[in-house]
Amino acid sequence: MSAPAAAGGGSPVVLGAALLGFFLISLDALIVTVALPDIGRSLGGGMSGLQWVVDGYTLLFAALMLSAGALSDRIGARQSYAAGLILFALSSAACGLAPNLTTLIAARLLQGAAAAVMMPASLALVRQGFPDQAQRARAIAIWTVGGAVAVAAGPVLGGALTATVGWRWIFYVNLPAGLLALILLARIPASPRLPARLDLTGQVTAVIAMGGLTYGMIEGGAEGFGQPLVVGSLVVAVASAAGFLTAQAKGAHPMLPLQLFRSRVVAVSLAIGFMLNAAYYGSVFIFSLYLQQQRGQSALHAGVLFIPMTALVAVVNLASAKLAALFGPRVPMIAGQLLGAAGLLTLLTVGPHTPLWTVAALMVPVGLGGALAVPALTAMLLDAVPANRAGTASALLNTGRQIGGALAVALFGALLAGADTFRTGMQWSMLTAATGLGLTAATTLTLRRNGHRNAEA
Repeated sequence: MSAPAAAGGGSPVVLGAALLGFFLISLDALIVTVALPDIGRSLGGGMSGLQWVVDGYTLLFAALMLSAGALSDRIGARQSYAAGLILFALSSAACGLAPNLTTLIAARLLQGAAAAVMMPASLALVRQGFPDQAQRARAIAIWTVGGAVAVAAGPVLGGALTATVGWRWIFYVNLPAGLLALILLARIPASPRLPARLDLTGQVTAVIAMGGLTYGMIEGGAEGFGQPLVVGSLVVAVASAAGFLTAQAKGAHPMLPLQLFRSRVVAVSLAIGFMLNAAYYGSVFIFSLYLQQQRGQSALHAGVLFIPMTALVAVVNLASAKLAALFGPRVPMIAGQLLGAAGLLTLLTVGPHTPLWTVAALMVPVGLGGALAVPALTAMLLDAVPANRAGTASALLNTGRQIGGALAVALFGALLAGADTFRTGMQWSMLTAATGLGLTAATTLTLRRNGHRNAEA
């Protein structure tokens, strides 16, 4: 069993275990995307069914994240992380064995629940294992490499597995990585338990609000937003969101202490995280369909065309930490958002006959923009809250990011379904994402130059 991290240092075993979990979580958000056409042919289902294969995962991931942060604080990060890993492996096997689309979506919901448990515990492990701020910033940058490698590998690995042994293997690959993470986790001492109560009312209203909104967006695009069931789901979403905020404001033990939002760093970080994921995952969803359904590419070829977009993500993640150390976190955050927005605007030029190498090149700024902004964003947020709120704060940030990804898939799918042509829907999607990133880049300017040092606790 490894010794606890010394002051000013950190445990590579802790970092390795946390990194592997982040790798799995990020991989499963993307690896399925290029397999969607094959899943549709194998199990049936139209655009809305395929959207649910993606959003079933991200919906539960986002909806349960805040409670999972409290769970991580209450039972200990290592213990919570181990439980999430085991559930993730079991639900991955269920996805691979799914006999129909309904079963696959249900298993993806379980995967998302497991990912929600893992994510805040993973980052809390890093926070606990690296008490020194400078060491922690470097550890977070390395931790993000796990997600960056998954982002880079996801489309290519998903395409390769789908084209060779079949789409079911995109889920089976989680099993050996999960086993290795559990082996590393066994070498880490049990984490301390902190006083934290679960907020049942807040959790139920959060799930209903996010589920109703996602359902309304997906089914509204497919069936029309005037349909009674769609209107009803959106009304329920608004009412549940109001109930959630009331529970957080008046509840004895809210899962989301609203006083966190008194910090401008927390509020702005949440908005930025939302838009970065919306832009990235929404564009990957759109262009996976474009490359296969509009340009006739195989899953493997589509995955290969994403390589330029994802190949340098890990390198840029590390560069982001160095830039933040030299100039403060605002510089890589603003530069990343503006780079992503510029990339989305150039994608407006893509048409039915654009050379494929040009399409691949035009997607690059979208990937690099997020890679530049996220590490600085994450480090800034963790430095803005007390250590005993690390699990809750990381859960809040990743909840916002996952909601952004889920709603982008739902909204962009609706825009595709409602447009006269695929290209028109694609252009409206890219323009929407670019506008959002431009707005959040402007809000970043309201933060102090060295916000990671001066943010309110």
